[in-house]
Amino acid sequence: MRRLCSLVVLFALALQLQCHGLLLPLTNTLSSLRATNDTAVHPLLRSSSLRSAARHHRHRARGAHRLPPPGHHQLSLPLSPGSDYTLSLSVGPSSNAAPVSLFLDTGSDLVWFPCAPFTCMLCEGKPTPNNSSPLPPPIDSRRVSCASPLCSAAHSSAPPADLCAAARCPLEDIETESCASHACPPLYYAYGDGSLVAHLRRGRVALAASMAVDNFTFACARTALGEPVGVAGFGRGPLSLPAQLSPALSGRFSYCLVAHSFRADRLIRPSPLILGRSPDDASRLGPAETDFVYTPLLHNPKHPYFYSVALEAVSVGGTRIRARRELGYVDRAGNGGMVVDSGTTFTMLPNETYARVAEEFGRAMAAAQFARAENAEAQTGLTPCYYYSASDRAVPPLALHFRGNATVALPRRNYFMGFKSESGRGVGCLMLMNGGDASREGDGGGGPAGTLGNFQQQGFEVVYDVDAGRVGFARRRCTDLWDSLSRR
Repeated sequence: MRRLCSLVVLFALALQLQCHGLLLPLTNTLSSLRATNDTAVHPLLRSSSLRSAARHHRHRARGAHRLPPPGHHQLSLPLSPGSDYTLSLSVGPSSNAAPVSLFLDTGSDLVWFPCAPFTCMLCEGKPTPNNSSPLPPPIDSRRVSCASPLCSAAHSSAPPADLCAAARCPLEDIETESCASHACPPLYYAYGDGSLVAHLRRGRVALAASMAVDNFTFACARTALGEPVGVAGFGRGPLSLPAQLSPALSGRFSYCLVAHSFRADRLIRPSPLILGRSPDDASRLGPAETDFVYTPLLHNPKHPYFYSVALEAVSVGGTRIRARRELGYVDRAGNGGMVVDSGTTFTMLPNETYARVAEEFGRAMAAAQFARAENAEAQTGLTPCYYYSASDRAVPPLALHFRGNATVALPRRNYFMGFKSESGRGVGCLMLMNGGDASREGDGGGGPAGTLGNFQQQGFEVVYDVDAGRVGFARRRCTDLWDSLSRR
């Protein structure tokens, strides 16, 4: 009878997941601040613009990498992890589970967190969310075998024989494929502005009270450089968080980022993250919400974990500006396309495309008699900036046009945010950035021509439909979406 009841509960849970998906809260790191007044916005904008540029430029110039065994070339790794949105998981047996907060990153495909004893170099002063203190390796977890396909995936698809040799498995065992008892070698994982050394482990990870995976593969880091907090990789790889869930949850997920304008007091609700998002469920929203527009995912042979899409044009007012060719395709070396990324704050465009967008935007602002605020540009790292008040309605509209006739018209606050200058005058800045020359090849790194940042994604439900090979966008009131889904 008890077994029958358990089966009924499991069936009910599976049915609920299939119908509505699994709802998880995302917390913006701004919410840890007590208050954000007007003068505090400037350093936040400055740090976000610098980090957005570093995340984009350093990846193209250097290419992050995993360290393969001797005799193999280094391959590129994902973009450096973001520090804007975190989600909480619990690790270890249900009787002794410990919470851990991780940064959400759709630009990488590994789930890792610090394990005690943990040494982090050059991490002084870096903000850390709650539940981010290093944990001892979960008592129910075990090291992954060197012969496991996941060990190979973590080491840039290196052959198991090479990995087992590095794990000091005897030659006769390598030849007879009997190295299952030898652990996967330590993993060196490097981002554009940090790195870590970790061991692959397998154990219980719970996403919610009703959802746990017993054999989840994660990396347990003992040493890091500039990376004090772990990352939940949501990229398109076998080690990513979605890929390790049930088929009902892994093929489609979405999030809706609550608009904040760098003000902590506006984050009154978490941003909903929905695993296993049902298209039928999404269509039952109110009439004020827009339908999804979809753009196809591009295949990236060198960076397969990226969600790359084709940006065809940007509209400023009534002028449609054609995007550079590199934004519309990905070549064999993995260069080109636009990455939809949860970990970069501001959208990065190639130099030529950005210059044309900024020029047209400046022409429209000048025609409306807005005066340039050059001091604000120096303070924030954003350009162009203008003296502006919230009552001004002459700011030109801006829209992104993706392949598949997918037009995403941005709310004004997503591309032109008003705030107070240090002198007390109202100003506003274009919240797009120059990503450099897309045609210039770096030192073998290559990479995306552009990045769609999370600031421009605010107020949209962004769905990553891996099963259908597409990404979708729909305008949403994200706080209302959280309220409606959390009541179910």
